[in-house]
Amino acid sequence: MLFPTITFAVFFLCVFIGNWLLMPRPRLWKPFMLAVSLLFYGWWDWRFVFLLLLSALVNQAFAQWIAARRRRGARSGWALAAAVAVDLGVLGWFKYYGFFVTSVAGALGALGLNADLPLLRIVLPLGISFLTFRVLSYVIDVHRGALQPASLLDFSVYVAFFPYLAAGPIARASEFLPQLRDPRDPRDLDTGRAFFLIFGGLAKKMLIADYLATHVVDGVFATPGQYSSPEVLLGIVAYSVQIYCDFSAYSDIAIGVSLLLGFRLPDNFDRPYAARSVQEFWRRWHMTLSRWLRDYLYIPLGGNRRGTVRTYANLLVTMALGGLWHGAGWTFGFWGLLHGCALVVEHVRLDGRRRHALIVQQQRRALAEESEALLRTAPPGAAVGPAAAGPAATAVSMGSSGASPVTVSGPPLEYDRRPWPGTWLPCLGTFVFVTFAWVFFRADGFSAALAVLGRLFQEWGSLGAAVTPAALLAVVAGMAVHYVPRSVWERGETGFSALNPVAQGVLLALGFMLLDVLGPVGPSAFLYFKF
Repeated sequence: MLFPTITFAVFFLCVFIGNWLLMPRPRLWKPFMLAVSLLFYGWWDWRFVFLLLLSALVNQAFAQWIAARRRRGARSGWALAAAVAVDLGVLGWFKYYGFFVTSVAGALGALGLNADLPLLRIVLPLGISFLTFRVLSYVIDVHRGALQPASLLDFSVYVAFFPYLAAGPIARASEFLPQLRDPRDPRDLDTGRAFFLIFGGLAKKMLIADYLATHVVDGVFATPGQYSSPEVLLGIVAYSVQIYCDFSAYSDIAIGVSLLLGFRLPDNFDRPYAARSVQEFWRRWHMTLSRWLRDYLYIPLGGNRRGTVRTYANLLVTMALGGLWHGAGWTFGFWGLLHGCALVVEHVRLDGRRRHALIVQQQRRALAEESEALLRTAPPGAAVGPAAAGPAATAVSMGSSGASPVTVSGPPLEYDRRPWPGTWLPCLGTFVFVTFAWVFFRADGFSAALAVLGRLFQEWGSLGAAVTPAALLAVVAGMAVHYVPRSVWERGETGFSALNPVAQGVLLALGFMLLDVLGPVGPSAFLYFKF
């Protein structure tokens, strides 16, 4: 049941009416929300409804077991390890079994050994990666004492809530469960912002992402040899735009639909291609995943608390596993490693600047102490300060350009972080890196990725048929939508919300008619559904 379909519109209209009527009655409202979420999930494949319910039941049992051990003062580490093993085992079976078998068979074959391993055709449940991260965060938070176990009904609603079920955002139990316990007044829903987000998400998906996929990206990545170098370059850049517009569109629609049901979900995107570094990119791209990897993987591995080498290793492991979380293939792991290596390089550079700042700060502090000593011991009228210590000390005091970016009197290690020569060059460099890393994310394998990249250097004699004004306009439109500041979107939401319901309805009707005319003939699945 895809968002941009009549089927979902009818389904959600019924859900909205039922939610509005039952929200003041929590004993009926919560079972209703669970039932409609299971119906939504079962629409894809009813067999996996039982997997969803079993996951909720098993993880709730683990959470109760962990909480009981904590109340007795007993250790709960083994219980947590068992829960993590079960959840990752289920994920591994459905998502990584085939990848594991083919990888082992390939490795044994390279050693000259025959491997007759059973390769099963396993159907991947929708959104299982997101489901795994939600239930893991719940159990881990209970183990840490940051969260008390909820009722089985509340936890089941959290696990199955249909707006974010397939592709996020990855809402945590601590963010979602309080909204179940204290529902909003149905007369006080933020409908203006909700419809603004839903329409904006549909427009990004149907007018930009789907157009770029069918007219440029899919063909270039399927058969790069049939395209000129300019067409391949356009396809690579277009995929950066497509994946942003597609994934952020789903997040916007999910957040908007949730608002109409009385729930607030965390934001997931904040102009990621405006980032001036890869580290900043991950603070802006898929923000709920970045927070999850930081809090439940990077920090437990040791974060940056166990030395420089361990910090770099933790970054590489976190990003490699984050890449494999997206898909069962070595290209996903390599994509994650590319980002991990970029983060390590940025940390090395930052550590060097910090060491330099510390050295200069220590020199200036020593010089200040020396000047104070001279001031106490010098006879009246004698020269003191940097001039008394010689030209070298004066140079240290003033810095190489006469004004050091290090602040001695303020907090330690304060230095000028402004990029040179401005903000656009670091943004461009980060965008280029992220865009070419996407090639390995999108390609079916290493050979396909290298074929796409190799084609960039082979045929620049002509633009090619795929480089059309419409394709270029779609890329420019996607980037323009991306770079619009959040404050502008917020003003748009406020302005739309200020309109009376009739005006809002007329604008939405005209907008949906326009999407129907300009959009693709049939609906297409969101990219992150396969993850």
